[in-house]
Amino acid sequence: MFTSCTSLNSLPGHDMTNRIRIAVLGASGYTGADLVRLALGHPRMEITALSANAKAGQTMADIWPHFFPHPRLPTLVRAEEIPWDGIDAVFGCLPHAASAGILSGVRGPRIIDLSADFRLRDASVYAEWYGNAHPAPTLLDEAVYGLTEFARGALRDARLVSCPGCYPTAALLALLPLVEAGVVGTERITIHALSGVSGAGRGLKDTHLFAELAEATHAYAVGRHRHMPEIEQELSRRVHRPVRISFTPHLVPMNRGELETITVELMKGVTATDLRTVLQRRYADEPFVHLLPVGVAPSTRMVRGSNHCVLNVFEDRVPGRAIVIVAIDNLVKGSSGQAIQNMNRMFGWAETLGLEAAPLFP
Repeated sequence: MFTSCTSLNSLPGHDMTNRIRIAVLGASGYTGADLVRLALGHPRMEITALSANAKAGQTMADIWPHFFPHPRLPTLVRAEEIPWDGIDAVFGCLPHAASAGILSGVRGPRIIDLSADFRLRDASVYAEWYGNAHPAPTLLDEAVYGLTEFARGALRDARLVSCPGCYPTAALLALLPLVEAGVVGTERITIHALSGVSGAGRGLKDTHLFAELAEATHAYAVGRHRHMPEIEQELSRRVHRPVRISFTPHLVPMNRGELETITVELMKGVTATDLRTVLQRRYADEPFVHLLPVGVAPSTRMVRGSNHCVLNVFEDRVPGRAIVIVAIDNLVKGSSGQAIQNMNRMFGWAETLGLEAAPLFP
């Protein structure tokens, strides 16, 4: 049955003025579940519908034990059962192709999509990297690429927002100010990325088994990860010429978190200190992006469970190069938290609304 939810949002003491009704597609996945977790603490969101086709008829607590305190969350339904005329915003937390197929038929609600379907602006590039024709190419020109700190001007009036992937979120927050300022070269950018296993989704794979992953780490999709064209696309747009990167992701034995070590070549006369200055000026007033003190290396434990990003710059012992290190929580700033940050901007609220929680430690 389709039911509405009375949650933390509707308890006494929570201002419900201008609240919106949301639907979450794919609530049985890691990003969907984390979006529900964050939405429960958001004072202007009412969770009205949750979908998970393979789990339809079950409750969130049936598949996610940490939701047992919230028995009034809507029962999971199939996406086609959701009455869109009762929804103000929909979050798509589905796999690529499936997301565009469903969202292309949604009329009325504003859409925040967390899949890869609307990130690449060229349908032919999507087909090359994802192995199938784009399910809704006519929507690509409409989609706003939702890296919040660089998309504010377009978010307020957007109907469809495409949230960046987790790896591109970290890489672009570190690199965009530097390439825009012209202080680093764009021919030899090398990114080594580490991610918790939740970044690979909830599907059963041999490489995700405890015995396969514990006490070990491994590279994957070497030289061919699907986030590569996304990073290159956004960097190229900033410098108005093609940018190519070297990108190698690694899966590490932790549940959540992401750390990227990025090697860049300095332009003539530029130092690592100059890179710090650029980042400090760009992010001085940002609520979620933080340049750490000199010499402090970012760590995933600094941001776990939060929408924060920490970064820093270090001199390389090789002359003419510098190292930029950046850390985020892949499920929050790299996914569901950034989606809510975008939604806040779309509806004219403070970007920090519902995202003020400090990181979890230890």
